[in-house]
Amino acid sequence: MLKEFKEFAMKGNVLDMAVGIVIGAAFGKIISSFVADILMPPLGLLLGKVNFSNLFFTLSGASFATLEEAKKAGAVTFNYGLFLNSVVDFAIIAFAIFLVVKQVNRMRTPAPAPEVVTKACPYCTSTIPLKASRCPQCTSDLKSAVA
Repeated sequence: MLKEFKEFAMKGNVLDMAVGIVIGAAFGKIISSFVADILMPPLGLLLGKVNFSNLFFTLSGASFATLEEAKKAGAVTFNYGLFLNSVVDFAIIAFAIFLVVKQVNRMRTPAPAPEVVTKACPYCTSTIPLKASRCPQCTSDLKSAVA
């Protein structure tokens, strides 16, 4: 059983997938930091000094200046600002993955065209082997046919 697991784990696809997941997780953290620390502060400044992570309202109706204060008080909050940050994170990650996949697809060599092994009978148009000398459907002699 251990030998089978080792063979499974050492297959190229499994290792590639594991590396992809680890790199993807790290890439997600970088994008989240980019959105929260670099992109959203200037955007919030342009929109009137809005801190998106502090966009929330309490479901109990109490008023708090920041999300942190509300959480310390144990208030139940609806954090739509954090949700907006997550949506922007997702959009940037999805776009970056789209660009990477697009480039990988460009670099891939196209699959070779399949080898032609059949042709149409000039008399009955049924599909026959390329090297056939007589059609199995209509029994016509294909040696005398002009292709």
